[in-house]
Amino acid sequence: MASEGEGRLGLRSRLDGPVLAVWGKHDRDSDGWLPLWQHMEDSAAVAGMLWDQWLPRSVRRMIGAALPGGVADGRLLAVWLAGVHDIGKATPAFACQVEQLADRMRRVGLEMRTQGAMGRDRRLAPHGLAGQVVLGEWLEEHCGWAPGQCEQFTVVVGGHHGVPPEHAQINALDNRGYLLRGTGASRTVWRRVQRELLEACAEEFGVRGRLTEWRVVKLPQPVQVLLSALVIVSDWIASNPDLFPYHPLEVQRSTAERAAAAWRGLDLPGAWRPAEPAGSVRELFASRFALPEDAKVRPVQEAAVELARSMAVPGLMVIEAPMGEGKTEAALAVAEIFAARSGAGGVFFALPTMATGNAMFPRLLRWLKKLPSLEGRPHSVLLAHSKAALNDDFTDLMRSARSVAAVDADAERRVWRPSHEHREAMAELVAHTWLRGRKKAMLSSFVAGTVDQLLSAGLKSKHLALRHLAVAGKVVVIDEAHAYDTYMNVYLDRVLSWLGAYHVPVVILSATLPAARRRELVEAYAGAGDATGGEALDAVAVAGEYPLLTAVAPGGSPVLRRPAASGRGTSVRLERLDDDLAVLADRLGEELADGGCALVVRNTVRRVVDTARVLRERFGDDDVTVAHARFLDLDRAVNDKELLRRFGPPGGETDRPVRRHIVVASQVAEQSLDVDFDLLVTDLCPVDLLLQRMGRLHRHQRGVAQQDRPEKLREPRCLVTGADWSAMVPVPERGSVAVYHLYPLLRSAAVLLPHLDAATGRPVRLPGDISALVQGAYADGAAGPEGWADALSEAQARHREHRDRQAERAAKFTLGGVCKDGEPLFGWVAAGMGDADDTRAGRAQVRDSRESLEVVVVQRRGDGTLRTAPWLGKDRRGRQLGGLDLPHDQVPVPLAARAAAASGMRLPREFSDADVMDRAIAELEELYVPAWQSKDSPWLAGQLILALDEHCQTRLAGFALRYSTTEGLEVTRA
Repeated sequence: MASEGEGRLGLRSRLDGPVLAVWGKHDRDSDGWLPLWQHMEDSAAVAGMLWDQWLPRSVRRMIGAALPGGVADGRLLAVWLAGVHDIGKATPAFACQVEQLADRMRRVGLEMRTQGAMGRDRRLAPHGLAGQVVLGEWLEEHCGWAPGQCEQFTVVVGGHHGVPPEHAQINALDNRGYLLRGTGASRTVWRRVQRELLEACAEEFGVRGRLTEWRVVKLPQPVQVLLSALVIVSDWIASNPDLFPYHPLEVQRSTAERAAAAWRGLDLPGAWRPAEPAGSVRELFASRFALPEDAKVRPVQEAAVELARSMAVPGLMVIEAPMGEGKTEAALAVAEIFAARSGAGGVFFALPTMATGNAMFPRLLRWLKKLPSLEGRPHSVLLAHSKAALNDDFTDLMRSARSVAAVDADAERRVWRPSHEHREAMAELVAHTWLRGRKKAMLSSFVAGTVDQLLSAGLKSKHLALRHLAVAGKVVVIDEAHAYDTYMNVYLDRVLSWLGAYHVPVVILSATLPAARRRELVEAYAGAGDATGGEALDAVAVAGEYPLLTAVAPGGSPVLRRPAASGRGTSVRLERLDDDLAVLADRLGEELADGGCALVVRNTVRRVVDTARVLRERFGDDDVTVAHARFLDLDRAVNDKELLRRFGPPGGETDRPVRRHIVVASQVAEQSLDVDFDLLVTDLCPVDLLLQRMGRLHRHQRGVAQQDRPEKLREPRCLVTGADWSAMVPVPERGSVAVYHLYPLLRSAAVLLPHLDAATGRPVRLPGDISALVQGAYADGAAGPEGWADALSEAQARHREHRDRQAERAAKFTLGGVCKDGEPLFGWVAAGMGDADDTRAGRAQVRDSRESLEVVVVQRRGDGTLRTAPWLGKDRRGRQLGGLDLPHDQVPVPLAARAAAASGMRLPREFSDADVMDRAIAELEELYVPAWQSKDSPWLAGQLILALDEHCQTRLAGFALRYSTTEGLEVTRA
């Protein structure tokens, strides 16, 4: 295959006459422009370089497998589609938009109405759809293709702005030929120009001899998606005037020189190309994870690596093992093997929360530094979630950001505001966030992010093809799979079905996975066909061993492995505790009389605040710390670091309190933080989550036989509260029921009942009892005493109704399954969410949560000027973040903008009611700053700004808000 520019004449040399006057790009700000032929050639050149140097081998192989010429054909097709993607701009409906450039075209015979005269009909022919029609007609008339054969190829052109056309849009363009070729004598000139461009592209990009063979191809839908995404990225890069200068600033040089200079300026790291690691499992772990010489690889880790090596082709592996067994290291070792064998070019590590993503990020970095396949090679590793502004590595990317201009000239130039229910960011800003901004993380080789990023690949939304490209070339690791409810699992199962179709290797981790859910995951990935094997699936659904490994290839039959436990374990004694704050304070005073550290976990923030207030009155402010989600993001990060400093693993920089201390926390303490307490008090919650909370109890060895802990607290104990234990059937408190629902709480109480009597109950053995407790809590059979039967039955009926409603709601915007080969992607994301993470509804969609408001918190001085929160500290480079000016009339300096963006917070449920939310948005928009709504302000564009006064207070939608660094946000009725 000739490299870019070799043996080619260039599009310009193949064209003459009116076609040279057709414009393709125009920058409204600079008035620069670009001929259409030049942008087509630029886009094709970028596609070729992306194919050769950036696209993972697994993606190239998949595209090539659908074509008679294999990978070579795949490259030709990708380059050609990128080259012709804007053929719809050679139409009157597009060209009329810039009058001076339209006049230039009229002077050479390309007549067209003015934009005003064309009226609303022009909207029926956006240039993507127009290009799809024009290309399809050329393939039929000049290449002998059947209409049904064209569509699976031309839909890539039609959908290159993020949404494949729907049948209704295609039909609406019928009988409106003047939008595509004008009227009168000029129709012939328009038709000739379109044909000349397409003929030149076929010759220049080397597909003339391949089009005949491609007439019989049936492109799988996953291949259509990948080609669409590649064309979108190519178009965006070629639309960057810093990389591909517009006239009249462009200097005379060949397209090859122009493309090579642009590629150097883009500085896009190539895909990971690992070799399969050789040697023993012990040697692999020692080289990747810095094991001490006397350390042993745990049985689960060894079994996972051996299973990965034994699989005929990489596929899905589910690893179920206790907390602290090294599942993360096992997953990364398996990922390296899977990547080497599949051709994957990176890893996406999906975690349940932003906090767990933040905690995983440095571990991912340490692993990457140990990979021999990356030594001396540039690679990209980023954090992918909406709070990545807190990560200094991410901000390094933003400092080198370039603009992306003139991406979608069809779009109306309008101001978009947070109040717009279905608002979409301007196309330039969307392109910027994918290529140079916050979404670029998804296109990087190594990504740690929230599971929401992965689930969004199953949400019908604009630019969905890019989300699929982002995961199709990686190994996907999904952590804490037990943490997702029915609603989220609808999306997860659909995403797994597409990952299976892409042959993406997947590793799923869980400490506590119900057996029925295990089967659903395997079936979603592998499919439910005959090859999957009914008996094998049944075995997956009933396996009760623990630890347990399950593996399956796409379309294959699952296999099970049952490694031994590591032998490490502990026994935790449980006890009921009355749900009374005075009782709690008395008990903590008694337990901590000789010192010690206690963790109190509440199911709602309100209970955290109420509990902390009582405990501070009893023990003093210095002995009580609060941890929940209603802190500014930067403050929460500081709080997390402080918790790790005081309650983290022994040694190092840990400064554990020598006297008593109580941490009152919400669910933020369940995951992500490696903290260790002497005593645990927890609200009743689903048993798998309660086991997670118990993982914070005696997490580390402190002296021989825990001798360094206070004598009373050397035996791990967990006090379970948050329910009325005196009733015949326990009555969980209302807040817990609102969060978790009654049935899971009663099932949890039922399986814990044999352990809850402090005097006679049997301790919970960890990890020995984990599987039995989880399977018992989530099984369909009876549980608890006979006297509980009616209450459980009624709660179960309501819970099933709730889950059915969850599944029904989730299905509304869930992406459809993979259709048969050759079926075009028309309507693929119809009735979708727009830009999923640029709308409030889109952000909430993949979780069963009411829409919520996220705000950026700043402070308003007495004179009305704005500044970042004055109490903020310094960044990693020692620069002060607090008290920085935020001017109204211009984009704030990058440091101030980033500090403000990192001071975000989600407002509580009080603001999720529709009427309250509308009122709150209306009030917040009084601080709408037009100067911040541009591609030059990626941190703050589109954000809602909440300004606190100099006393850290304000009013919003009938509520009084007060903020402090110790209590977080407090909300009361005004």
